[in-house]
Amino acid sequence: MRPTSASFGTKAKSVMRHRATWIGCAMLAIVAPHLLPAATMGALDLLRGPTAFIDPSEMAQDNFPGSAFFYAEGAFDPAPGTTVAQSSKVLALSNGPAAIAAPFRGLTAVDQYRATNCLTSAIYYEAGNEPDDGQRAVAQVVLNRVRHPAWPNSVCGVVYQGSERADTKCQFTFSCDGAMARMPNSASWARARRIATEALAGAVYAPVGLATHYHTLAVHPAWASSLTPVAVVGAHIFYRWQGMNGTARAFSVRYSGRELQAGPSPRVFVPTQGVVPPIAPIIALPSPFSSPAMQEAAPAEALPQSTIRPEFRNSGRPLPDKSTRKI
Repeated sequence: MRPTSASFGTKAKSVMRHRATWIGCAMLAIVAPHLLPAATMGALDLLRGPTAFIDPSEMAQDNFPGSAFFYAEGAFDPAPGTTVAQSSKVLALSNGPAAIAAPFRGLTAVDQYRATNCLTSAIYYEAGNEPDDGQRAVAQVVLNRVRHPAWPNSVCGVVYQGSERADTKCQFTFSCDGAMARMPNSASWARARRIATEALAGAVYAPVGLATHYHTLAVHPAWASSLTPVAVVGAHIFYRWQGMNGTARAFSVRYSGRELQAGPSPRVFVPTQGVVPPIAPIIALPSPFSSPAMQEAAPAEALPQSTIRPEFRNSGRPLPDKSTRKI
């Protein structure tokens, strides 16, 4: 018996259904991995309810470079039994040698006193609100620069380098932006001074290694991409030089022990060329018609003309006598 056209149509429909089923399964296998996480997150959102807490790290406008480290759960919570000053968060970014453990001794008591004060100022104004580790890291950067040929070989020279600039482009901005005009908090100053004294006595903060630069995580300066990130300590990220300048061999300069300055350098203002001063000089050059003889000989049109408005030219003259005033 020959198959009819109806049986052929039934078989064709069956084949089409099988093909559609296989195509659907293949598409589901491809799309499912992408849909499951979203569905899971949606289900979690429904379980948490409309007032659920939203992680700040998920909000683009609340992020900054390195913010994920600080949005971690309990990132700022001190460890049990410790104070805020003792707690810290350190994130290692690269391995490298630590600085040499050696004291920085001034040649005289005055030199030692100045070195301590200068390093205390750097710690206080750069990391006054940081935990002890954050302050030790800043102190280590200052002392690393003292031993590197790219910077002065004195503590105060490094701290106040460029403080004479009027464009706030000094090495440590607190030394030229007016921050030192504020009276320091006595308790915070005492803590910074303790950290400075320990660092000058030879204590090394190893997590930042040979770092010579740092900046807060809220900014990303142009020079950061040319250096090697070492660690994140508190609110700062620390960098070291790349190549030979960042190796232990480069930090070979000996501390001079001589502190020739105790604070910021005097400001140097460089006048802009070609700009007329806004105030005329008080003493002017004598006019060629200043003598009476020259005034008589000179034509009237050559004499200096008055610049006072007509209605004010009689200002200051005595009033006429009332007896002679016409009514």
